[in-house]
Formats: sequence, C-alpha cells, structure tokens
Amino acid sequence: MEKELKHSQITGEVIGACMRVHSELGNGFQEKIYQKCVEIEFQNLAMPFERELVMPLYYKKQKVGSRRVDFLVADKVLLELKAVTEITTTHHSQILNYLQAYQLQIGLLINFGEESLKFKRFINSKFKN
Repeated sequence: MEKELKHSQITGEVIGACMRVHSELGNGFQEKIYQKCVEIEFQNLAMPFERELVMPLYYKKQKVGSRRVDFLVADKVLLELKAVTEITTTHHSQILNYLQAYQLQIGLLINFGEESLKFKRFINSKFKN
C-alpha cells in the first residue's frame, strides 16, 4: 500500500522544486518554460502530479464550464505558476476561487517573475472533507 502524502509534505516538496528551478533559470522566462522545468523536478522526485489538467467548474452542483490548472499534485494540492513582475490580489482571488470550485483544500501560488521566487499557500476555508 502506497503511503499517503500529507499536505505539508507535498507543499514543502513543491516549493523546494520551484526554488531549484528559479535558482537555475532566474526570472525572465515565460510561464510555460517554468512549467516544463517544474515537471522535470516532480519527475525526479517521483512526485505524483498532473499538468495542465482540465477540471470541471460547478455552480450549485451544475457544471458550468472547465478550467485548465497548471498542476494538481498528489491529487491534493493545486499549484498555479505565474511569471509576472508582481502578484496581485486578483491572482489571490483566482486561486481561492479555483480551490472552492474544484473542492480542494490547499493551493500554492508561485511566481517566477520576480528576482526572488515568491510563493503563497492558500487554504480553502469552505473545504469539506
């Protein structure tokens, strides 16, 4: 039986992988480049993930569309990557909305676009296990 990964372990490994990518590349590349590099890091860690996963969006239990998420890690953690000069409250709202729509508890927003890697962990307060 495979050992279940805890949220804190997953987020720690994800942040570490992203730090390695940022240390190697720095800022200034397109988001897609960082996605491919993070994918390589996850493969090296044998971290279960899905990249550019199309997930359905629901409103009052009715499907209203879908959205492609950057990564779903270990079926538990939503990972959104950015390569922008500054993270805004709109980015924060986006990931919180995704967590609620996809019924996930934890999300990470990671920005490769600044001189230092920036990351923020989000918790879906409306998550029901």
